[in-house]
Amino acid sequence: SSFILVGVPGLEASHTWLGILFCLGYIMALVGNGMVLLVIRLDDSLRNPMHCFLAMLAVTDLVMVTSTVPKMLSIFWLNSTETSYMACFVQMFLVHSTTSEESGVLLAMAFDRYIAISQPLKYEAILTHQTVAKIGLAIVGRALLFIVPLTWMVTNLSFCNSRVVPHSYCEHMAVAKLACTDPRSISLYSTTLSSLIVGMDVAFIALSYGMIIKAVLGKKSHRKAFSTCGCHICVMLLYYIPGIVSVYIQAFDRSVPAWAQVLLADVYLTLPTMLNPIIYSMRIKQIRRAVLKVLFSNR
Repeated sequence: SSFILVGVPGLEASHTWLGILFCLGYIMALVGNGMVLLVIRLDDSLRNPMHCFLAMLAVTDLVMVTSTVPKMLSIFWLNSTETSYMACFVQMFLVHSTTSEESGVLLAMAFDRYIAISQPLKYEAILTHQTVAKIGLAIVGRALLFIVPLTWMVTNLSFCNSRVVPHSYCEHMAVAKLACTDPRSISLYSTTLSSLIVGMDVAFIALSYGMIIKAVLGKKSHRKAFSTCGCHICVMLLYYIPGIVSVYIQAFDRSVPAWAQVLLADVYLTLPTMLNPIIYSMRIKQIRRAVLKVLFSNR
């Protein structure tokens, strides 16, 4: 009827300090993404496709971090390790669906920037509100096509006596390894689909940024474009590299300590949600002005 989440196995003595770090990161993610959504909602000038994609990214980040960090903090600070069977699988569904959606939104944003730079006069004609809505639905649909079968496979496992999950959230392989049956089919499915989704997205993102760089070479704005592309690429590397490493370690490598695997997975879910509002949103002049207007409107 329930599972026991142990937090970070092997680092129980450091749970209090880990809780402080993740709590600060959670607050930063809430404030940053919440502010982005607020100013986009209040300012009528922030309605172009780029701002719609930023809003999608902020919502995805908020769902991702809220589905994991509050429970992690209750484990670290209150020793509230038990989670119900249903809550565990709902968390699993939210975590893995939002990670797929995050990758899709990052790809959409790279495509948006390419159209804005290479076809500025046709930008709004190409990326209409209907097109943006269809892209958003396609991102959600792809995530569901991936995560619904995975969740179904895990929920239909027969679990043996052990119900202790050596993780700080209901990561699908950590739960599947408690089953009486061999979980290798689940590992193969998740690894293959994750590699396919991330591989395709990274390839198209790299292609988009390569074409952006080619388009701005020789123009006066090339330094600004290179700076923006560099920041975006750094954020994407911080998102994709820990995620891919975490997936492959869970599937194939038994030599990495459990605490390192868990911390890597936790950082993968929290660090990008902190940095995305700063890198993707606050560097945009219109959003900076809207934030300052909201914060200092009385003055």
